[in-house]
Order: sequence, then C-alpha cells, then structure tokens
Amino acid sequence: GQALYNIPLALRLTGALDVEVLRRTFAEIVLRHEPLRTTFLEHEGQPLQRIHAAPAEWPLPVEVLPEGAAREDTLRRRMRDEAALPFDLSTGPLLRTRLLKLAAEEHVLLLNMHHIVSDGWSMGVLVHEVGSLYAAFAEGRPSPLPALSVQAADFAVWQRQEGNSEGVQAHLDALRESLKGLPALTLPSEHGLPATRTLRGASHVFTLPASLVRTLEQVARERNATLFMVLLAGYETLLARYSGQDDFAVGSPVAHRTRPELEPLIGVFLNTLVLRARLDGDPRFTELLERVRESSLAAYAHQDVPFERLVDALGVERGTDRGSLFQVMFALHNAPVPPPSLPDVRVELLPTAPDTSRFDVSLSMMAREGGLEGTLEYSLDLFTPTTAARLASQLRV
Repeated sequence: GQALYNIPLALRLTGALDVEVLRRTFAEIVLRHEPLRTTFLEHEGQPLQRIHAAPAEWPLPVEVLPEGAAREDTLRRRMRDEAALPFDLSTGPLLRTRLLKLAAEEHVLLLNMHHIVSDGWSMGVLVHEVGSLYAAFAEGRPSPLPALSVQAADFAVWQRQEGNSEGVQAHLDALRESLKGLPALTLPSEHGLPATRTLRGASHVFTLPASLVRTLEQVARERNATLFMVLLAGYETLLARYSGQDDFAVGSPVAHRTRPELEPLIGVFLNTLVLRARLDGDPRFTELLERVRESSLAAYAHQDVPFERLVDALGVERGTDRGSLFQVMFALHNAPVPPPSLPDVRVELLPTAPDTSRFDVSLSMMAREGGLEGTLEYSLDLFTPTTAARLASQLRV
C-alpha cells in the first residue's frame, strides 16, 4: 500500500459541471472494470485477490476550498496530499476520486489508482471512458461503450498458461544469457551512497523543442532506428559520463497489450524490459545507436517473459534498497493522455509531480506539440535539485 505505487491525475474543470452525472460516470466505470473493485489479501503466506460486486453508488466527496489568495496554495496542498495517500490493498477500493470546488463553475477532479490494478495505459482508458460516459449520461442516453469481452483476470490466466511453454522458457534462457555478469550502475552523489535508501524524491521538468526533436527523428530514420533508440543512446551516454561505467542496465516499461481485446481494459499489463548498455571501446554516437538498436529489438522480442520471472531466474534478491537489476529508468510516451472532452466544461490537465523516487534516476519523455516534455525523477538521498537540473541540461548537448 505504499504511495510509491500510486498513479495520480488532476483535471481542472471549468464550466457547468453536473456532479451527480460525474458520480454516475464513475459508478459505471467501476462496474465495467473488475480490477477497480478487487482487493488483495494474504492467506497462509500466499497472495489472494477477491473481486467484489459493483457498489450501487460511487463515493465522490466534494470539498469546497476557501476563497482568497490562499486558495491556490490549498489546492496544491490537497493535490500533493492525495497523490501521497496510500491505499489499503485489503479493503480497497483501489480507485479514489475527489472533487475540489473552487467556485460555482470551477472544480478540480483528483483521480488516483494503485499500480497493482492499473498502469499508464489504464489511466488513458479511464480518462477516455469518463468523457464518453459523462457526455452520454448528461444527455440522458445510455452508455455508448461496447461491453468488454474479457477482463484483466483472463489475462492472468493466459499468462500462467503461456508461462510454462517451451517458447517462453527459450526467451527466458536468452535473456539470462544476455544479462550474465551485469554490474550495478553507481552514479556519483554529493551525499555519498547512503547505508539505507529512503523513497524521498523530486522531479525536474524540462522541454526539448520541436526543432531538436525533428533533427533527432531524422537521425533515427537515417540509421533505421526509432526516436526511442536515439533518446536512449543519449541517456546512456550521459549516464556513462557521470558514472565512469561502460556496462550497466536501463529499465524501460512496455505496454504489453499484445491482444486487441486487452486494449480497452483497465488493469496492469505493463512489463519492464532490461536494456543492457554497452559503451566499451568509446564508440561514436552512430556506433552506440546501432548497439542500442540491437539490444532494444532483442528485448522487444523477449517481452513475453514477465519481469518478476526474470528476476527470479537470475537469482536477484528482491526488496533491496536499490533496483534489483537496474537503478535507472527510461520511458518515451508517444501518445500522452489527452484530457476528456466534456459537454459545457473545459478540461485542463494539471501537473502532479511525485515526491517519491523508486530509482536513482528515472527519465520520462512525453510528446507534446511536436516537442518533448521531459521529467527527470531523482532520489533526494543521492542528488540535489541543482544536480538534476544539470543532468537535464546536458541531455540537450
């Protein structure tokens, strides 16, 4: 139930919002998606999940914020508190909704889901369904969404069945061989490496302009690569320069919705790839890009192996202070979550920066208006805001 696994989202709603229609919208979404009404228990040392019946009504508490100069400060504090509030996995629900009323026609909707039942793609599904259902219910129409043919629990069954196949075992053997002798990445820290890591973190936000992104895309096309691979090669170069290491791993999430019937589901389907960085021999950037291309394609080919199974196969101890196979992450989001379109209401996505960090450094890039918005999330046990800003600035070089 750690807040580290929360997935928060905040939407500013300006206009004639119908709170009861919004409440009914969430009740319908929870009815559609079993994970949002699932709880997790432990029985004789084994985890169990329990799927509950959908509630007749959905709780959507409304808090009226005080007027005056302090209102925006109160709003930021409420957003921060909600993002940091842990879930109780045994009692649920693992979706929370709260509405903050700033004025008669101005609200902020706070959404939060736990990662055990959700992933980044799921947040996009949730936002899309909020828009579709609210618009229909506001006009007195029934739900326009098609019935779901499967649920997340079906995927879990498929994954267990396929996990014992010879094909998955062959993929696991190949991954184990490719990661043999992998060293941990140790980035220099102003504070020195602490004996015990906490989860204290912060974020630095920056942008890469559209002109630079177009140049990077051209480099990718010339080398039969992708923008992801070019950005990853630049990130690996920066990490190698800071650490003095030429061999380490970068973790990267993949949506892993490999069947079309999984695409409209809320659930956790995401898998984590382990991308080994090889910078031995001081390669030119074009050489490094070719190495990154090869390692990325190999990792994608083996993406059906669950990360947890790979960790077990490599005999890596879980629950340690630092990441089990990697200490840094990289993600490129080509399709950012668009705010829902609600009738008579203007919707704006508000930034929600977490104050936790699971890894030493985690870089995520989001496509926005032709450019890229970068978020460098970092551990405050290791780095200062000044160092994080310097790291981000050197990504542009």
